[in-house]
Amino acid sequence: MDNSRRLVLLLCLAAGMAVTPMANGQDREQGRSMVISRNGIVAAESPLAAQAGARMLERGGNAADAAIAANAMMGVVAPMMNGIGGDLFVIYYDAKSGKLYGLNASGWAPKGLSIEFLRQQGFTEMPRFGVQAITVPGVVDGWQKLAERFGRKKLGEDLGPAVRTAQEGFPVTELTAGFWGQSVELLQKDEAAAATYLPQGRAPRIGEVFRNADLAWSLQQIGEQGRDAFYKGAIAKKILAAMKSHGGTMTAEDLAEYSSEWVEPIATTYRGWTVYELPPNGQGLAALEMLNIMETFPLGEYGFGTAKALHAMIEAKKLAYADLARYIGEPRGQKLPVATLLSKAWAAERAKRIDAEHANCKVGAGEMRGGSETTYLSVVDREGNMVSLIQSNYEHFGSGMVAPGTGFALQDRGALFNLEAGTPNALAGRKRPLHTIIPAFAEKGATRMAFGIMGGWNQSQAHAQFVANVVDFKMNIQAALEAPRFSKYTFEGCDVAMENRFAEKERRELAAKGHQIELRGAFAGSVVGGGQAVLRDFAAGVNYGASDPRKDGAAVTELPVE
Repeated sequence: MDNSRRLVLLLCLAAGMAVTPMANGQDREQGRSMVISRNGIVAAESPLAAQAGARMLERGGNAADAAIAANAMMGVVAPMMNGIGGDLFVIYYDAKSGKLYGLNASGWAPKGLSIEFLRQQGFTEMPRFGVQAITVPGVVDGWQKLAERFGRKKLGEDLGPAVRTAQEGFPVTELTAGFWGQSVELLQKDEAAAATYLPQGRAPRIGEVFRNADLAWSLQQIGEQGRDAFYKGAIAKKILAAMKSHGGTMTAEDLAEYSSEWVEPIATTYRGWTVYELPPNGQGLAALEMLNIMETFPLGEYGFGTAKALHAMIEAKKLAYADLARYIGEPRGQKLPVATLLSKAWAAERAKRIDAEHANCKVGAGEMRGGSETTYLSVVDREGNMVSLIQSNYEHFGSGMVAPGTGFALQDRGALFNLEAGTPNALAGRKRPLHTIIPAFAEKGATRMAFGIMGGWNQSQAHAQFVANVVDFKMNIQAALEAPRFSKYTFEGCDVAMENRFAEKERRELAAKGHQIELRGAFAGSVVGGGQAVLRDFAAGVNYGASDPRKDGAAVTELPVE
């Protein structure tokens, strides 16, 4: 290694960053460079959303304002993934106090929606679409709480770019056009949804300009009147009218009495790093348990992409998810064993279940004594405030229903409940379902990192792989996002999806252990999700941003103020 490359490596290590040494400037594994700046960076799944956030920073806003602006824009340009008819989770890092804050803006089931009600209607399991899958959307209340506690701009200012884009229209991008086209049949089932999202009787094609005047109106109402416009005002009236016409149970009180809540993040350590997730009703606990199990194996010695490392990680996923499915749901009104599942002792016992030579095709939860459509974005501002934000309708266009005149799809998060009375995630009125969407955060020394990878039940396992890429395999945050991933959506069996960039030799070795590999494309975003990340080196005052090529997005830095 020559002196110049040695100096670069030592500087990166001194800043607490994991790096991948390169033979020369053009010989590397990653396809994109990190975005590096002393000013703020917004990483989002659409360049328009990232630019909206960066513009908010340039106009004097902070990370909270930029996150809201970017999220609102994502609801305009990727309406199947997210929007004001969905839910929201946030981890906010306040640079001045050095504290982390969690925001759970997931909605509850209508008071009148019960297991008995659905069984009387002939349901034997939770419906995936339609009016009975709709829970109260939490996004707007979450925006207001985030803006009021940490933002510098009025909510109307944060929403301004999204309003204008909805009014004037935007050219539909490649991935968005593909997802839109897959949802035509669902949208055709609801007159208002078809009128909103199939303006010519079909989904917009790549490069076609799509406008949504109804959504612009809804965003304007929120900007002028705050959360009350959505939960008590004109938007609420339109939602309730749609509920009534479709036989739903949601009432004015279900909307008006809803409130998101500030929560304390949960955490574990992983080889010197501290990794944070939000507590249940999200699935983030599974990511932390998975990391704890992975920590019992020397993954760095095994090497990235080796059958030995992948086997340990896949088996750790199965164990953590089995515990998630059995023990986790809405924490209010029931005692959940969060501390036990987060403990190193629990992980050590679970790790003993992993056979180095054989895949376990029937993994049960540990015995204790006593769907998916989402958008993720992250922000760091010039002062070091950071946001890890995830927002979702659940499946493409959520329930498939649009309240006439509102311009947005209502989520189908209720589909994640079960109808098994007495279990942690059983349906009940005013209860929140177990959630797939999770933001994440990590720190070591003077380094702070906000990251997330979307995609239903993919998310916890993707978080753990990202952390391992940074910590065990010494990748920078861009390389860690780009690296090939596996994903196992099912909770049982030996099936596992893998991107084809993993070496054939390692795949054959995994198959010999009993893994049933479903080989996917090189960047299979619909299976392994797409992510964003920002990192701040507080010692140097430098920010880094990364954006997953599996999505249409970018990491965009704000320009210096003139």
